[in-house]
Amino acid sequence: MSSSARRAPPLSPDARRASVIAAALPLLRTHGTAVTTAQIAAAAGIAEGTLFRAFPDKDTLIQAAICSAFDPAPVDRELAAIDPALDLRQRLIRAVEILTRRVEAIWQLISILGMTPPRPGALPAARSDTTQAALAALFEPARGELRCDPAQAARLLRTVTFAGTHPRISEGNPLSPEEVVAVLLDGIVARRETQSPASPDPSVEVAC
Repeated sequence: MSSSARRAPPLSPDARRASVIAAALPLLRTHGTAVTTAQIAAAAGIAEGTLFRAFPDKDTLIQAAICSAFDPAPVDRELAAIDPALDLRQRLIRAVEILTRRVEAIWQLISILGMTPPRPGALPAARSDTTQAALAALFEPARGELRCDPAQAARLLRTVTFAGTHPRISEGNPLSPEEVVAVLLDGIVARRETQSPASPDPSVEVAC
């Protein structure tokens, strides 16, 4: 292969590091720390020497990739992009789908690396509260239909999603996004009230 074919496109140092991390994460989830820098460089489309200009060593790269996996910014952007024209139930189903993918990705990573997630409060407050705010914003248009404020509703949604989809907590039988939302909005007690916009979806039954 010619040197011109191997030459990476010019990127800023931050953009180059982000590109390497994006290439490394899927490999880490598959191979754990046994992944090689040659594999990561090939996945990133760069020479191995270019990788070591972005990161001084493999351990530093792995730590940066782990920190990136716990970064809430990509999830926050997905939540913010949910169509506000959807009704509350559909907005929340989309949100649970996003949160579930994050739980699965993080769990896969920490399982193969034999690590534990950051302790509560380990992330800077400005970052750890962003997902909570993004979820609360989904509830805000329906504030009048709720029995608690949007911030509390967001905490409940996050808790039910985590408990209902975590591989160990759900014992291999995770709740679907529709079921998570049904538990939150409808509960499990039969009611006789007239249906409201957030009333039970007859197509979704929560197994008891």
